[in-house]
Amino acid sequence: MHAPTPLPAAPLLRIERITKRFAAHTAVDGVSLDLAQGEIVCLLGPSGCGKSTLLRLVAGFEAPDAGTIRLDGADLTALPPHRRPVNMMFQSYALFPHMRVAANIGYGLKGLGLSRREAAERVAGLVKLVRLEGFEARKPDTLSGGQRQRVALARALAREPKILLLDEPLGALDRTLREETQGELRAIQRRLGTSFVVVTHDPEEAMALADRIGVMERGRLVQIGPARDLYERPASRFVAGLLGDVNLIEGRLGPAEPGGLRTVETALGPIRASGEGAAGAAVVVAVRPERLSLGAAAGLPGTLVEATFLGDRIRSRIAMADGSVLRASAALPAPGPVPAVGAAVTVAIPPDSARILPA
Repeated sequence: MHAPTPLPAAPLLRIERITKRFAAHTAVDGVSLDLAQGEIVCLLGPSGCGKSTLLRLVAGFEAPDAGTIRLDGADLTALPPHRRPVNMMFQSYALFPHMRVAANIGYGLKGLGLSRREAAERVAGLVKLVRLEGFEARKPDTLSGGQRQRVALARALAREPKILLLDEPLGALDRTLREETQGELRAIQRRLGTSFVVVTHDPEEAMALADRIGVMERGRLVQIGPARDLYERPASRFVAGLLGDVNLIEGRLGPAEPGGLRTVETALGPIRASGEGAAGAAVVVAVRPERLSLGAAAGLPGTLVEATFLGDRIRSRIAMADGSVLRASAALPAPGPVPAVGAAVTVAIPPDSARILPA
């Protein structure tokens, strides 16, 4: 878990009401976003939600139909890519196969006016930063996926951009290597203090990397904040489902009550939860599987239909009286004996863990 970076009065990057259309399709729809110096923001969402298009707008590879992009107060909106102090690292890495590692890293230094010695020193520093000492003379096809990823990262950082844009940077790696590389990427960013904007469709990757996560849906930025805020206080059922497994229970919202909690009348019975809305409105109660308690004296009756051992926890599915199924996840060692499949159980929903969302 990363502490959120506080936004200054004048952020490093300010995107204001940016819009991009392709014929009749609006890929990015009035998005506004601030990025602080030294911050990592991850844009998270499914394919086609506009996150990569937004990244290309910042890089200058696409021109917006409306809105502005400012960096350090300067308007970048009409500037071509080579005049923007940003750089982009692509998912494919786009390494030159005929060039050795050192030449790939140093390719972007051409045209900066550096002497040969200065360029060599910068490349050597980047090789050390990404832990590729001894690989300088190797060609990309002799490297592992993780090593190629680090070469691409070093090349993207060579021109010392104020912002590094990363489009699915770990998507080509297997799960184990991806998890290892997440930590390396975060450590490199912390040492350099460079601001990162990362596009990903992987919620775990976003939560591992980001100071803040911006969730995109159909071209719009629908919620942004630290991972824990989005996980525990999603603004919609879309956000709730995107950031992990969640139980969604439909119902009608009762009258306002003192203390911040509301009662939702559901087919399972009344459920206490936090949230807002007009009395009588159709809503859903969102509750994470790990927040449910099985076997509580006071709870909703159900039948255990599945209990799967997953090493550090047991994942359960409980059939409820209305025909719905709730999912629970209990860390091991779970208190008391594990109920047998087919056993009658009760499910307790803690009010402080249940969130009321619009239907």
